[in-house]
Amino acid sequence: MVHLRIVVPGHSADQAVALLKATHSAFNIIYLPGAAQKPEGDVILADVAREDASVVISDLRELEIDREGSIAIEEIDSQISLASEEAEKAAAGMPSDAVVWEEVEARTSENTELSASFLIFMMLSCLLAAVAIILDSVILLVGAMVVGPEFGPIAALSVALVQQRWDKVKHSLLPLAVGFPVAITAAYLFTHGIEAIGLPPEDFSAAEHPNTQFISHPDGFSFIVAVLAGAAGVLSLTTAKSGALVGVLISVATIPAAANIAVAAAYGDGEEWVGAMEQLALNLGAIVLTGVVTLFIQRKLYQRRRREHLHDEAREAAGLPVGRSRRDGERDRTAR
Repeated sequence: MVHLRIVVPGHSADQAVALLKATHSAFNIIYLPGAAQKPEGDVILADVAREDASVVISDLRELEIDREGSIAIEEIDSQISLASEEAEKAAAGMPSDAVVWEEVEARTSENTELSASFLIFMMLSCLLAAVAIILDSVILLVGAMVVGPEFGPIAALSVALVQQRWDKVKHSLLPLAVGFPVAITAAYLFTHGIEAIGLPPEDFSAAEHPNTQFISHPDGFSFIVAVLAGAAGVLSLTTAKSGALVGVLISVATIPAAANIAVAAAYGDGEEWVGAMEQLALNLGAIVLTGVVTLFIQRKLYQRRRREHLHDEAREAAGLPVGRSRRDGERDRTAR
């Protein structure tokens, strides 16, 4: 279930209330005239079944509420109400499978910022992975994978590509294009530093770390794992299965491959360096490709639902055109 807090200008309030009242999957509708002060207007509160959240929000955006007011979306963890059960029944599909596209876009947009914290986490995860390679420790390698923040920009890149938002594509690529070189450089300098003071095991070789050897020798299974992890990661972000994301981070060897590039370069092992580069490129490419395909399929399913919703009686009650969108001639991100 999704809770909507809508700030709407007075001239659109009646239409918005009529829309929500006529929507069978919406309930707990509260109308507060003149309650909003900045911007000035009315406040409407409503709960909507998660399955219908995006189509209802699209209707509200046709009323220009997103431009003249605002629409806030909050997840409801639990609700005890017979009305909520009826609303869920009125919406086709399962709540756990539903995608709230506005939520996905907002969530992934947060991960496209090239911030100091992002770079710090990239460096820390790469340093942990470098230590894991030198000690040949799988446990440390898993820890480095979990700490790594790189999946956020990768997911944001996939969303931007599916939506054909080229400005967002550039913003998503920036943290990756800067973050990986910075993290690899930090791990390279770190490896030289600990080698200079004699911390690595005497028998360590950049080419011989059997427990973590897989991060520099890509094969068919490397591609399969990256594809499966990419699909699982995107599904965990777009649906209510967010708990699966930790498993995804452990499955994808992007940070370990980046760290291995640094370690191999520090020890002058060209073959190992090339293998780690290939592993990193394969993982990144496979995850983005799978993310785009997964999101494309989910998008097509939503577009079909949206087209069906355009004939809903609730649109007529709100004075919206039936069978078409007012924004057909514009770039409507929620319908593309």
